[in-house]
Amino acid sequence: MLARLRRRWLLARLRDPAWAGLLDEHPGEVVSLDCETTSLNVSEAELLSVGAVKLRGDRILHSEALYLLVKPDSVPSAGNIAVHGLRRRDLAEGLPAREAVSRLLAFIGGRPLLGYYLEYDVAVLNKYVKPWLGIGLPQRQIELSARYYDYRFRQRPDSHIDLSLDALHRELGVPALPRHDALNDALSAAMLYQALRRRGFG
Repeated sequence: MLARLRRRWLLARLRDPAWAGLLDEHPGEVVSLDCETTSLNVSEAELLSVGAVKLRGDRILHSEALYLLVKPDSVPSAGNIAVHGLRRRDLAEGLPAREAVSRLLAFIGGRPLLGYYLEYDVAVLNKYVKPWLGIGLPQRQIELSARYYDYRFRQRPDSHIDLSLDALHRELGVPALPRHDALNDALSAAMLYQALRRRGFG
């Protein structure tokens, strides 16, 4: 009942009915998502790249992955380039942010979103989505660090729980991919999530 009311409320505020499919979940499917940006401050951050990959049941559909470079309005700082490895000339060939977000939304559809500290990525994307569509990303969200916390708490309720990405990889036995690449980070989250699902925490 609440889900139907929420959907009706969102549809009433959606400025473009062509995107109504964002409200329709795909049973058994999830999209792992990561964004690289110019800043960790949401109010200042601009998209630099977006990576996303679909999961269907116990499979990670690497062949259906999405990776987009985005051309920001401001020039990335030298420190930012050092973190992401995305040079100004790389980003010069990137898509305008609106086009990149449009492609991402078409890829996601209504599938739930999965990520590591996903709240930040969603907040940045909503800076582009809300003024355009009138609503923020409506998909259900699966926070990887919260699922891992539940898993570790069940094992050792009185111990300190390290939620760093390195700890997740180490404890779950999942090989780490090179960091600060949007697609690699989305794939890492997908692999970690599947490892948790096999342990009953998906």
